[in-house]
Amino acid sequence: MKSTIYGTPILSTVMHYMARFLLYSAGWQVKGIRPQVKKYILIAFPHTSNWDFYYTLLIAFSLKIKLYALAKKELFRPPFGPLMGWLGMIPVDRSQSNNKVAAIIETFNTHDALALAIPPSGTRGKVMVWKSGFYHIAHGAGIPIVMAYVDYGRKVGGLGPLITPSGDMAKDMVGILEFYRGITGKHPQKDVDAPFDPAGR
Repeated sequence: MKSTIYGTPILSTVMHYMARFLLYSAGWQVKGIRPQVKKYILIAFPHTSNWDFYYTLLIAFSLKIKLYALAKKELFRPPFGPLMGWLGMIPVDRSQSNNKVAAIIETFNTHDALALAIPPSGTRGKVMVWKSGFYHIAHGAGIPIVMAYVDYGRKVGGLGPLITPSGDMAKDMVGILEFYRGITGKHPQKDVDAPFDPAGR
């Protein structure tokens, strides 16, 4: 992957300590440790506000995670393309859902290390179910899923357990959904009502 803010000498170290200071000053706690694997998907939950990105970045810097995320390809038009890439964004065409899953699997297969955050809701707006693209990507690439979260109710964010998809999506989702029970978004009214759509990508 191209160089990002997380790998920029000196700046990445400064951002690590700045992130810890900003979180502490705002009364937030960070839980969990950086996974001891090189490639994985982080479930980015919840996804109801632009503030989620801010806190996710701070938590990533605090835990020294070189985090990547997906962004619609339109955001990479000049002059913002290089900046988006430097911030760890990967362009995707949202109109090609099935091809997107295959393309991301290929991205994992061709890189030695990659931590990719994917919001299962797919949007900051109100949704009824989670999309399952993150699961299909992890299973197809043979990589684990890390349960990341930003809980505005408790002002706690970080990383939960790591699971390796078995291929039995319904079974695996039981434990995943149980972990996220009670975690509150910035705008709780946008939190998911029904948890999961196995066919939704």
